[in-house]
Amino acid sequence: MKILIRNGRVIDPASNFDEICDLALAAGRVVGIKHIPPGFSASKVIDATGCLVVPGLVDLAARLREPGHEHEGMLESEMAAAVAGGVTSLVCQPDTDPVLDEPGLVEMLKFRSEKLHQARVFPLGALTRKLEGEILTEMMELTEAGCVGFSQAEVPLASTQVLQRALQYASTYGYTVWLRPQELHLGRGVAASGALATRLGLSGVPVAAETIALHTIFELLEATGGRVHVCRLSSAAGVELVRRAKDRGLPVTCDVSINSLHLTDTDIGYFDSRMRLNPPLRQQRDRDALREGLADGTIDALVSDHTPVSEDAKTLPFAEAEPGATGLELLLGLALKWGQESGLGLPRVLAVLTSEPARVLGASLGTLQASAGQLVQGGIADVCVLDPRSEWTVTADALRSQGKHTPFSGYELPARVRCTIVAGQIAFEGWDRA
Repeated sequence: MKILIRNGRVIDPASNFDEICDLALAAGRVVGIKHIPPGFSASKVIDATGCLVVPGLVDLAARLREPGHEHEGMLESEMAAAVAGGVTSLVCQPDTDPVLDEPGLVEMLKFRSEKLHQARVFPLGALTRKLEGEILTEMMELTEAGCVGFSQAEVPLASTQVLQRALQYASTYGYTVWLRPQELHLGRGVAASGALATRLGLSGVPVAAETIALHTIFELLEATGGRVHVCRLSSAAGVELVRRAKDRGLPVTCDVSINSLHLTDTDIGYFDSRMRLNPPLRQQRDRDALREGLADGTIDALVSDHTPVSEDAKTLPFAEAEPGATGLELLLGLALKWGQESGLGLPRVLAVLTSEPARVLGASLGTLQASAGQLVQGGIADVCVLDPRSEWTVTADALRSQGKHTPFSGYELPARVRCTIVAGQIAFEGWDRA
């Protein structure tokens, strides 16, 4: 399909391009930016007057719930949610049922997702068999099947020796280990330690659960020469440790979730189970440090941490409710909201959703994934067209995800995605939405 997107404000954070111009797509590639090739005849013309034309979003943390949790989400619903949110590439966790620790399971997931012709799916393989923390998986075979890295998802490793061996093995072959920093014994609570958790009688997770894990990871990185992506930082102390690690030249990247970027523990209110999240919501000083770290580049990427949860699992007492929230369709709007509140320009806000997570993903793959997260001549035609003038209200009915629970229910968010293009094919159109 040949597509001509006319009169939009084209922003490519990777190349600092920002102009009102036309964009031409053909054979799944960008064939013209500003200067359209002579004789180019479009089969579809999109009038993007007043809209932003940006690279497709790259989300480094999304659970699609297949296989094994289809009652909470199915590939069809969650991939539809992704493209409705402008997400064209996403990384999914290995904590499915069965766990993604066998090449056949990874190949099946890749095959199923590719048949939908929507967002690209990049699976993380399990770091240890069944995520039990004892025996390393066959990383080479999982990589050949399509895994872009290896993770324990939300299951902390009890053995430092196993982590050391995993980093040594991954370092040998250039693989990236994706870890959420969480010390096993300190991380068993349901809310962030502090006055509010104490007042509500909720078991607390201290900041030390994150910082102890980070110290361990960084010490082992120096010893093994491995590469780690730190997933979903939640504390000011964690941000500072990552900043120091980067200053020391350690090969580490990190991300933060939209939940931790906007919310604090006080949002739990009177046991609101929509706020039951992993990592738990921390205090305002932590949120402020996360915002600053994302703005100054200490934190590389903003992620949705999309985790659809069923009605039965969420409408329980706070401590018993399943942690998680839907986020794919909220990622863009909440990023723009953060940018407005922080006084940041659009290029920086879009960078943490596009070029920066693409760089992290590219490091995991050993090369940039077909110019994902960029709009460049000859690059892959992953494009999001959004209307910055159109606000929308977050409601269950507005979400395509099977998971309807979000702590941002009722929020007014800026910008509505009007069109998402994946590899030159239109995956979503929403021009007729109010």
